[in-house]
Amino acid sequence: MIFGVLSVLAAAVLVGVDQLIKRWATAVLLPKTAMTLIPGALELRYFLNDGMAFSMLAGKQTLLIAVTSLMLLGVLWMLFARKLTPLERVAWTLVLGGGIGNLIDRVATGVVVDYINVLFVNFAIFNFADICVCVGVGLLMVWVLFDSYIKEKAEKNAAPDAADDAHGNA
Repeated sequence: MIFGVLSVLAAAVLVGVDQLIKRWATAVLLPKTAMTLIPGALELRYFLNDGMAFSMLAGKQTLLIAVTSLMLLGVLWMLFARKLTPLERVAWTLVLGGGIGNLIDRVATGVVVDYINVLFVNFAIFNFADICVCVGVGLLMVWVLFDSYIKEKAEKNAAPDAADDAHGNA
């Protein structure tokens, strides 16, 4: 229970950081549209996204709010009801914080404020909340791969060697 509460508090900090950066981006970037950080590579550009990643499902706010809310309830359940490894807990906390950060925008204004624009690849403009979600999902993928590897190795070590059994060796 205590770890669930700590995870929610950490997610709240992530939401606070996300919302502060979005307010800054709206105040500073909206009037001038863009600010170059690394010429030809990275800029901050004010962009309102009414969809999800790469503007998919643009204009479907009710669906996006409903699906995001259900997913976040599932994440909350995970944080409180399951025994999680520290890596899983960090990952789910990042997903929760990022998801809530973007959900707040969607509910309040119908759009998400994005501002990080990578120029050297054709990529969507994104924000801090998106980074939290992506890093969280990436950590979950690493955990699944690592966990599968450990279980597979344990099963191999636990099973007797078939060649030794056939020759009467133990």
